[in-house]
Amino acid sequence: MIDFILHFDKHLSLVIENYGTLTYLFLFLIILCETGLVIMPLLPGDSLLFVAGTFAAQGSLSIFWILFLLSIAAIAGDTLNYFAGAYFKTGNRFIKKEYLEKTQLFFDKYGKKAIFMARFVPIIRTIAPFVAGAGKMDYKTFVFYNISGGLTWVFLFGLAGYFFGNVPIIAENLTMVIFGIIFLSIIPPVVEYFRKKT
Repeated sequence: MIDFILHFDKHLSLVIENYGTLTYLFLFLIILCETGLVIMPLLPGDSLLFVAGTFAAQGSLSIFWILFLLSIAAIAGDTLNYFAGAYFKTGNRFIKKEYLEKTQLFFDKYGKKAIFMARFVPIIRTIAPFVAGAGKMDYKTFVFYNISGGLTWVFLFGLAGYFFGNVPIIAENLTMVIFGIIFLSIIPPVVEYFRKKT
């Protein structure tokens, strides 16, 4: 799993080479699972969108289908997670208590817009809609932040990969860029952790 996340560019290249247009289904399912299955918070998200955008810029994939299909996957994933939370509540033994607590703190700090902002924080991105469902957040409010957050997240990282992924220094060091995206995405939770400790 760690190798898959850190070297997603190489794995995606093989998928495109071997499966062609079925690659869109592969990407769709990863985003759907990463956002929709509360037990799968460690699947690639930000880096996947960036790398997919990069391959689109190279002509291996279509940026239109990347943005369209992965936006649907992101929105559907959060929706699935919301209803799972409403059904199972927060006492599910498959979810680490610390993840739930961190997500609840995130909600306490940012309120309803936490659904939008959580899109950009790994782990919390997966847990937030579940907690929203368990906490009975008004569904219309949830839908607004789910759609706006999902579209912003997919378009931001997908288009970043599309427009910057082929810049020579980035293209030649794509694995390092993936490391960088992962590193930057975990800074907020780490900062919050040490802030609580001090």
